[in-house]
Amino acid sequence: MNEAPLEVLFCILIILIFCSAFFSSSETAMMSLNRYRLKHMVGKQHRGAKRAQQLLERPDRLIGLILIGNNLVNIFATSLATIIAMRLYGDAGVAIGGLLLTLVILLFAEVTPKTLAALYPERIAFPATLILKPLLKFFYPLVWFVNVLSNGMLKMIGAHAEGADSQQLSREELRTIVNEASPHITSRHQGMLTNILDLENATTEDIMVPRNEVFGLDLDDDDITLIEKIRSSEFTRLPLYQGDINNIKGIAHLRHASLFFDKQGRFDRQALIEASSKPYFVLENTPLHTQLFNFQQQKKRLGIVIDEYGAVQGLVSLDDILEEIVGEFTSNIADNVEEIFPQKDGSYIIDGTINIRDINKSLNWELPTDGPKTLNGLLLEYLETFPDADAGLRIQDYGFEIMEISDNIIQAVRARALPAIEEN
Repeated sequence: MNEAPLEVLFCILIILIFCSAFFSSSETAMMSLNRYRLKHMVGKQHRGAKRAQQLLERPDRLIGLILIGNNLVNIFATSLATIIAMRLYGDAGVAIGGLLLTLVILLFAEVTPKTLAALYPERIAFPATLILKPLLKFFYPLVWFVNVLSNGMLKMIGAHAEGADSQQLSREELRTIVNEASPHITSRHQGMLTNILDLENATTEDIMVPRNEVFGLDLDDDDITLIEKIRSSEFTRLPLYQGDINNIKGIAHLRHASLFFDKQGRFDRQALIEASSKPYFVLENTPLHTQLFNFQQQKKRLGIVIDEYGAVQGLVSLDDILEEIVGEFTSNIADNVEEIFPQKDGSYIIDGTINIRDINKSLNWELPTDGPKTLNGLLLEYLETFPDADAGLRIQDYGFEIMEISDNIIQAVRARALPAIEEN
């Protein structure tokens, strides 16, 4: 080697530096690959993705191969650079060659190729697998030996290469991925995906129609009243009860309204009862994703929400759960009633019976939802007494002024966001 021409030595040195750059960029590119995109590409039968997935099944072997190759070429490059420098500068060439080679390797074999690989991992990793796979087979005995020693040291500190993280995602991590994918997913679809993830955090009690707002048929009413309710209803399914909503007799489907009348066109109360289906009861604390599955399994579209004592709390429908995912899509008259009215001074006049979750969604507020479900219930909980009109209070960073009370219910409230209170 000492007698070889300098030109040959320089050519060999350049080749070694290129090899070092290859191993450095391959390591960064392979480790930077998006595992979920990689699985998708494997499903599409992408050859480079298949090779990369095979190598990544045992990352300890892949890393062992790359580091063996990288260290070999770097050590040989160092020795060669020392020989060249000593022939050019004598004994001082040892220091000069070391400094120059360090700069060259950092620039051309480490920082630049690794940065490029981090920016474009697929462009670097997939072609690199064409070389890495054969190299792994060729150096397998050496790689195996190094891995045995390395894995033994890992076991001494309680780590296991075979028990590596499977990269399963939690719900919050999946939400982050959905939010970060905004350039590739429309905002509407992005919202639907996050709403599906939120179903687990809400219960039927959160979205139900409360019992005081339930529109149904009371069998204690006279025939004229029942007929008028049937004709004027904007709902297709109505609870059938007697005297009190807790005494549910069934669910009347207005699609069968013709069965409620005899051949002479007279209203038949008994026919109404017989044509009604059995009520389907739902516990108030059932998570929405579970209730959606239950509706599907039971072939139901309307549930009677009850508490732990069996008392009726309200109604929940399949449409209500679907609207939690896709947003409002019904055309019922009741769905078009406004409950939040913006004012010129920046405040809002809000119906006291509105669901707190609806306020948070509409105004992007963060009112507490782990207690009462309606604004009326939240205000009464904080006041701890039944207030007079014009009473005011602050809940977190929001101010409320009670404007109207009737039937023991807060009917109207003026609300506004307040400046946050600074903690000393």
